[in-house]
Amino acid sequence: MTNNILTQLIIMSRNLGSTSLDYAILGEGNTSARADSETFWVKASGASMQTLEPNGLVRVAFDRVLVLLEQDDLDDTGIRKGLEAARVDVNAPLPSVETFLHAIALQLEGVHFVGHTHPTAINAVLCSNNAAEAVSGRLFPDHVVYCGPSSVYVPYTDPGLPLARAVRQGMVEYGERWGQAPKVVFMQNHGFIALGNTPQDVENITAMAVKAARVILGTYALGGPNFLSSDQVDRIHTRPDEHYRRSIWGTR
Repeated sequence: MTNNILTQLIIMSRNLGSTSLDYAILGEGNTSARADSETFWVKASGASMQTLEPNGLVRVAFDRVLVLLEQDDLDDTGIRKGLEAARVDVNAPLPSVETFLHAIALQLEGVHFVGHTHPTAINAVLCSNNAAEAVSGRLFPDHVVYCGPSSVYVPYTDPGLPLARAVRQGMVEYGERWGQAPKVVFMQNHGFIALGNTPQDVENITAMAVKAARVILGTYALGGPNFLSSDQVDRIHTRPDEHYRRSIWGTR
């Protein structure tokens, strides 16, 4: 089972890292997958998603990562030591500094794979003055179907522990509002996170979020976005036929 998860994670990572998609280049982005109830796989720091091999992934323990989130006095050296100690194999490379984000996301119900990328289209939105407004609504039915009824938006925060804490707060608020885990997280001036049950789920969510980013950019040339109303979003989100389509495409 563990080998199967690792294989799926590598394939998903390479797909997300494909240069043809423009989601991530060089060492950008990171991915993860739950290995079991106690551990998960996460991309090593600096590894390329496009050419990812097994040695570019690190298996880490949830409890060793999550405990660091509660320590307010950690400096950069302390964080590095904590990440090194979180490795199941002490000879494995250093896990990504965003390992904290992945540990939090993979604790959510229904989330078994996570893809964090920096798509150019999405970052064009997130690096703009209208970022918060641009990701605040849904533009078309499939935007709701694949990306959920709403998004988690996090103002710019220093990567690593501070960002993970900010994302965690956003996820908690989302769960209280919608009664489920979010599918998408937007981080201002940083990038995008897709949370899925399967690798295909993560890829589908990312693809639709990128399309929505291109659409939103286009709307600003014609007066700005015309978001679906809350009633329209709720209707699409709860329609039986849309639930069926989600199952067909492997989307939770």
